[in-house]
Amino acid sequence: MNSLKVPDNSHITTNFHKADCFLDITGEVCPMTFVKTKLMLERLAPGAIAEVRLRAGEPLDNVPRSVKEDGHEVLSLVPEIAQEEAQDMEMIYRLHIRRA
Repeated sequence: MNSLKVPDNSHITTNFHKADCFLDITGEVCPMTFVKTKLMLERLAPGAIAEVRLRAGEPLDNVPRSVKEDGHEVLSLVPEIAQEEAQDMEMIYRLHIRRA
C-alpha cells in the first residue's frame, strides 16, 4: 500500500486562494519569467486567480512588481517552506494573482 506524505506547512500563515490556473516558472530566467506569467494572465477571465511558482532573486523581485504595474492584484506571496528549514536549498515561492 502506497502512502502519501504531505509536508507540514502549518508554520506558514497565509490566506488560501484557490487558483484557476497554475504556472511553474522556476526553470525560467528573466525576462521569460514575466513574459510567461503575462501570457497566462491574458488567457484568464477577469477576476480569475492564478498561482505562480517562482524562485528567489530576480523572479521574486520582478514578477510581482510587473504584475501590479499591469493592474492585477497580488493576493499573496509566500515561501513553500520556512527559510530556516531551507538551509542550503534555493527558496521557492508561491504567488497568487487576481486578474484585472
